[in-house]
Amino acid sequence: MCRPRPGQPAVTATGTARAADPVRGTLDKAAGENFPVAPFFLPRAWRDDLMAVYGFARLVDDIGDGDLAPGGADARLLGVPGAAAENRLVLLDAFEADLRRVFDSVPRHPLLRRLQPTVRRHSLTPGPFLGLIAANRQDQSVGRYETYGDLLAYCELSANPVGRLVLAVTGTATPERIRRSDAVCTALQIIEHLQDVAEDLARDRVYLPAEDMRRFHVREADLAAPTAGASVRALVAYEAQRARDLLEEGAPLVGSVHGRLRLLLAGFVAGGKAALRAIAAADHDVLSGPPKPGKVPLLREMGSTLRGER
Repeated sequence: MCRPRPGQPAVTATGTARAADPVRGTLDKAAGENFPVAPFFLPRAWRDDLMAVYGFARLVDDIGDGDLAPGGADARLLGVPGAAAENRLVLLDAFEADLRRVFDSVPRHPLLRRLQPTVRRHSLTPGPFLGLIAANRQDQSVGRYETYGDLLAYCELSANPVGRLVLAVTGTATPERIRRSDAVCTALQIIEHLQDVAEDLARDRVYLPAEDMRRFHVREADLAAPTAGASVRALVAYEAQRARDLLEEGAPLVGSVHGRLRLLLAGFVAGGKAALRAIAAADHDVLSGPPKPGKVPLLREMGSTLRGER
């Protein structure tokens, strides 16, 4: 429901195969995501539309992170010449131009051509898609966030649009559901940032607010340690509580819908709660490896979420 951030890829095809079929190579990454993209229990039409949205979101993230399949196939599909194919901002500009074709002509990239029927079927607007592009464009120039408010503004671009698209595709969007969805998506984004502190630092990005780092006497050098010291653990616990509060604010979204959509949304909320429990179980040491919940804790959280328990 939030911005895609894959864990260990489940794709077994070689880089050459992915370059030959960038569409399949991108969509296959769904199996490695932290949260379900289009689970089997949803109606086929919803699964197809959610996978089309996922293809867009995954590709724009891959462009922003420099994780495109080797060989430059995506750049060629977007009309970016070889000399500029390594420039992420140029690629993002080309991708935005192709996105706009989804709404008024014929896009170049096959993933965007796949998205076009979904956009027309549900009368989707460009806003959420442009937000995801803007988040990745921001990642190219902004690697630190001074305040929690600054981080929330980033999540408004990087995470919340996906939840809004899920509601739009399933025909369940209302102002109140959008507000709850935004809270859940922002929480999930913050949780993933907490799990990925070391990985993000390797990309020269720190999503822990600088004012909070100063408050807990944490330096960036502390985030590069193999294990977290007491100050880092205290900071992570503080940010985890913020994410927990957001999940609680957004959790009534689950009870506002019915049927299989309720199961999907409960899975997102439960996944966030289980991840927070895994972080707490690791004594908030996120540097020695991303704390991940097992299946049993996830199922337990799923049950309590469906029952509306806190």
